[in-house]
Amino acid sequence: MKPGLKSSIILRAGPLALDHIRQHGLQASDIAVIPAAAGGPKGLILQALDQWVFGEWLANAPRERSLIGASIGAWRMAAASMKNPAQGFARLGELYCNQLYPAKPSSTYVTEVIQELLSQFISGHEHDIVQQTTHRLHVLTTKGRGWLRAPAHSFSTKAGFVAASLANIGSRSQLANHMERVVFSDQRDQLPWLKTKFDAFATEFTALNTENLKAALLASGTLPLIMDPVRNIPKAPHGTYWDGGLIDYHLALPYSRLSTGNLVLYPHFTDHIVPGWLDKAFAWRRANKGKNQHWLDNVVLVAPSAEFISALPRQKLPDRKDFAYHGTNHQQRIQEWQQAIAASAQLRDAFAAFIEKPDMNLIQPF
Repeated sequence: MKPGLKSSIILRAGPLALDHIRQHGLQASDIAVIPAAAGGPKGLILQALDQWVFGEWLANAPRERSLIGASIGAWRMAAASMKNPAQGFARLGELYCNQLYPAKPSSTYVTEVIQELLSQFISGHEHDIVQQTTHRLHVLTTKGRGWLRAPAHSFSTKAGFVAASLANIGSRSQLANHMERVVFSDQRDQLPWLKTKFDAFATEFTALNTENLKAALLASGTLPLIMDPVRNIPKAPHGTYWDGGLIDYHLALPYSRLSTGNLVLYPHFTDHIVPGWLDKAFAWRRANKGKNQHWLDNVVLVAPSAEFISALPRQKLPDRKDFAYHGTNHQQRIQEWQQAIAASAQLRDAFAAFIEKPDMNLIQPF
């Protein structure tokens, strides 16, 4: 990159990953795990990067890889697991952009729209996703405890989430009294680094299969109060399910437990990692701070730069507030989101250039 020019991407790396790249560059064969964050429309900004990473770069160095996602991140990793990832990501982007809602949709209305979106997205691809040759898909969901175990109506649901939010102000460990993690998991992947307890949340791993794939993806993206909770998932623990991002918003997981030489590639829409959705206001809980910052030692994160974002429509990433901002002017919102998706080619090209010839001035520690 010429002096004075700003890149479309920013790169962050833990110390082990940074040393590895200095010595060897970044090779596709190094990548063992790919996390994918919750964040709704923000995930659209990674489309062209995702298409290149999964459709070309990683595909040319096949090995077993764990793909772990919450909410739209889980949907992205399902696209990555299709026979043609580039087409899968394009289809997901098209369907996501074209969600249409009245001014004040009910939770049932929103749920039905998302159910139809997922049906169109994965229909005919279920077996390919679950039995992908090298990818091992893991879908993160949140199951209610306490007042959220089986709320009978919207009032009890609201009360349960108020109690959970207040508990989380105290600490994430107190939030574990209200929620637990259920991972719909490819059983071919042993995941010793993830299955050994690492935080206060009770965690259950259940087999991901063609029967529960759609329900798991729906649960992983079910926004509290905006959508109806998911219940009675086939061959899964009994309970009430919501968005996986409630516990694992940006997937702050113990990646450093991976065996030596295995790196984590994290395509992300921001350069920091927030543990849970309720932690967004607490900068001190970010994964690069505190006692668990070593979890990122082998992580390489790639995200859009501030310069890139400033050139997007309204100088921002797509987000859920766009639904309210544009109201029923659906075409304007869709156009803005499509423009952002088109701009994502800049992220792809910048990252591909880094892979070809690493510029260590681009990559910084967390």
